[in-house]
Amino acid sequence: MPVGTKSSKQKVYKMKDTLAMELTVPDSPESIGSKDPLRFSNGYTLQKDVDLSSNSSTESPSDSSSTKAVHMKKRLGLASGTAMIVGTMIGSGIFISPTGVLAGTGSIGLSLIVWVACGIISLCGALVYAELGTLITKSGAEYIYLLEAGKSLPDQLAPVPAYLFAWISVFVLKPALFGVIALSFGIYTLEPFYGGCEVPDILVKIVAILCMAIVAFVNCYSVKLASKVQVVFTVAKLLAIALIVAGGCVTLAQGGGFEYLSEGFEGTSRDFSSIALAFYDGLWAYDGWNNLNYATEELRNPHKNLPRAIMIGIPLVTLCYLLTNVSYLTVMSKETLLASPAVAATWGTAVLGKASFIIPIAVALSTFGAANGSCFSGCRLMYVAARERHLPEVLSYVHINKYTPLPSVIFSTLMAIALIIPGNIFSLIDFFSFTAWIFYGATMACVLVLRRTRPNDPRPYRVPTIIPIVMLVVSMYLVVAPIAHNPRIEFLYAALFVLSGMIFYVPFIAYRLQLTFLDPVIRFIQLSLQVAPSAYLPPE
Repeated sequence: MPVGTKSSKQKVYKMKDTLAMELTVPDSPESIGSKDPLRFSNGYTLQKDVDLSSNSSTESPSDSSSTKAVHMKKRLGLASGTAMIVGTMIGSGIFISPTGVLAGTGSIGLSLIVWVACGIISLCGALVYAELGTLITKSGAEYIYLLEAGKSLPDQLAPVPAYLFAWISVFVLKPALFGVIALSFGIYTLEPFYGGCEVPDILVKIVAILCMAIVAFVNCYSVKLASKVQVVFTVAKLLAIALIVAGGCVTLAQGGGFEYLSEGFEGTSRDFSSIALAFYDGLWAYDGWNNLNYATEELRNPHKNLPRAIMIGIPLVTLCYLLTNVSYLTVMSKETLLASPAVAATWGTAVLGKASFIIPIAVALSTFGAANGSCFSGCRLMYVAARERHLPEVLSYVHINKYTPLPSVIFSTLMAIALIIPGNIFSLIDFFSFTAWIFYGATMACVLVLRRTRPNDPRPYRVPTIIPIVMLVVSMYLVVAPIAHNPRIEFLYAALFVLSGMIFYVPFIAYRLQLTFLDPVIRFIQLSLQVAPSAYLPPE
């Protein structure tokens, strides 16, 4: 079909460069000719290799109204954006084992200070990301910021930091985190049925896989549905925390609870490395403060809503963590809390009595919401990296009606399932989590680099310069701390795995090697999932 004679029902889905996927709604059976070898089940037909340069020169004004690029819709507002941050940060840890901070500090008083300090550090990091996210309004968080800042490097090295971040995140960190959260859901969903006995590992994994399948379906079906699920489950976990806080307040009002809190700073550790590891554990509990930056393109009015969601969400989580720990300590001594395998359950038995069954339900709801947020952000990273040709481009395709990144959601879910089936995924995260702080630190440096290379670009939000500098130092410390405290060969293996990504970078990114024999597979995926290449839509 000539480009200049398109009907009013025609839709053209543009690719990044000079190719397009032309999808036509046929007016009659005769309109499907030999040039339309691929056909979607809903009546769309597909043509390849349409030259967009000729399209732009020959298309009439009336025809241009029928041309649009597939892109992610802006379906996240301030409430759903805040829920994405809060709902992902608050997982199962605060309900199960908030003991790492207390064990490292040695005293109740210092542990509460560390919880607040970790919240402040997380807020500072998020404010740095707020400047980057309002300057660069593409999704992808660290990946896209490293890619933009890397342009100041020589051409062959410019994409390397972003590519290595995508490599380790897509194949280890994001699916492993998704899998761990789903396993936690499986454990605390089944635990009430086993009366304190150990839950069979195979059943936990089956329930975890079922959880991931449901979360993946929600994220494939609709972005709006996924954001609503996030809001609902965030409200549910906040209500559970409110119940724990209220129980603590009642205990204090009745004249109890001061016995343990009055210990204050007794027993404070004088070991600097131990206190430093308490900060490491605390910051792990706050992980997820950057999740909204993975979906900036889908956030309405990101210049205002991104900083607002950060400034609402992270202080709210900090307050929740502080008050929840205080409530635990109204009924439990320091020793009891450290020995408890499930702190919230112990608290529930002491305060709620027969109603203590609420706690496992709260943990299950909290982990499901966190799993939804983890899946949402993880697949967005994969989607953006594929759109920039650092992963197979098919992973950046979007459903032509639902506007959801189906291939990336499905692939990230399969990766998570593959990681939880063989063995202990928790040790995998232990050894690779330090690598995340390498890229967090590099992202903090991006602010300083972009201020030098793009000084005149508008910055709707600008963070004080001292904050990215401090966060860069904190990030460097958090890379070194776990290795210095307990050096093991596994950390070297993790570092080597990160560098092994260069094996694929050289042929496929640097030399742009194309595996054309996979074209039939890609066509099959497009037809089966009804997806098309997507494009970046700048904010209005």
